[in-house]
Amino acid sequence: MAVFCSKCGAEVAAGAQFCAACGTPVVVAAAPPAFTPVSVPGQTAPPPQQAVPAYIPPPPAPPKSNNSALKIILIVVAIFVGLGILGAGAFSFVVWRVAHSFHAATASNGTVTINTPGGGSFSTSGVKNFTADDLGADIYPGAQSTSGGMRMDMPGGSVVTGVFLTSDSKDAVVTFYKSKFGADASVFDSADSAVISLKKGEKESVMVTVSSRQNENDGKTKIAIVHTTNKSS
Repeated sequence: MAVFCSKCGAEVAAGAQFCAACGTPVVVAAAPPAFTPVSVPGQTAPPPQQAVPAYIPPPPAPPKSNNSALKIILIVVAIFVGLGILGAGAFSFVVWRVAHSFHAATASNGTVTINTPGGGSFSTSGVKNFTADDLGADIYPGAQSTSGGMRMDMPGGSVVTGVFLTSDSKDAVVTFYKSKFGADASVFDSADSAVISLKKGEKESVMVTVSSRQNENDGKTKIAIVHTTNKSS
């Protein structure tokens, strides 16, 4: 243990009696007496202090199981599957009812007629020969009936469509129907097609569509006449 001079503070060599710097006698402090416990009669000695164990954090909680989430997902999927099955069953039932409500018949000439539950009918065929009265307009002279014609009769009215082909030009056909329908006709005319329509009162109308394209119908002009009548009051 190093000793220092009490006057000048210089370090004194071990075992020296005087400070080499200022000559002051060296005073060595006596060591404090060792503590000796004293036993007092009638008083028990305190128990020796036990070492406190170091803090050990608890182990982390195990992750929650995903079983609950999986169960919920499976339940939701099962509900949707059940609804899908019920919806498919209901749709099949509706289709079955509709199929049994309509009655279809095919004539020898290829005409298909469908009778509806409300008392109406719908018929179509490859070629349908309608008259001018059926179509509500004159048939273009020399035009030949072709596929696409149909008749639909319902309790509230009827729709008759006749389709024809002619070798004459589109403009010649348009001129013919404009002269037949008169000034009350509405005409829309473009390069290769035209629509001439006429309203006959409140419950009847006729629309004639004329089209001529080189890559269709062997270059012939196509005429579609649609006659609509309304029987409701």
